[in-house]
Amino acid sequence: QHYEGERGAERAVRSVRANGIVQYFEGEKGAERKVRMDYPNGQVQHYEGERGAERMVRAEFPSGIVKYYEGEKGAERVVRAVRADGAVEHFEGEQGVERTVRMETASGIVQYYEGERGA
Repeated sequence: QHYEGERGAERAVRSVRANGIVQYFEGEKGAERKVRMDYPNGQVQHYEGERGAERMVRAEFPSGIVKYYEGEKGAERVVRAVRADGAVEHFEGEQGVERTVRMETASGIVQYYEGERGA
C-alpha cells in the first residue's frame, strides 16, 4: 500500500494487488474509501460512498463502452451504457437481469424494447 500525509496522519491512497489490480482511495486516516479500481485488462471502475459502503457508479471498458450503475453496494445494476459508436442503451431491472428498454443510436434513431431479458 502507498500512503500520504504527515507522520501519524498517514492515509492509504493506493493499493497494488499481486494480480495487478490497483485500488485508489480518498479520505482521512481511518476513513479511507475506495474511489477507483484499475484492472490489468484496461477496465476502470469508479466508486462513490463512505468507507464500507462504496458502490460502483461507472465502469469503463477497453472496447470504449462506459456503463453507469445505480443501487447500493452489492446490488449495483446497469442503468445506461454508452457505446464507442455513440449509441446509448437504457436498462431496467435488478442486478443480473437488467434488460434493454431503449436504444438511441448516434444517428438519432430511437428503438424501444419490451419483454423480459433474452425473450
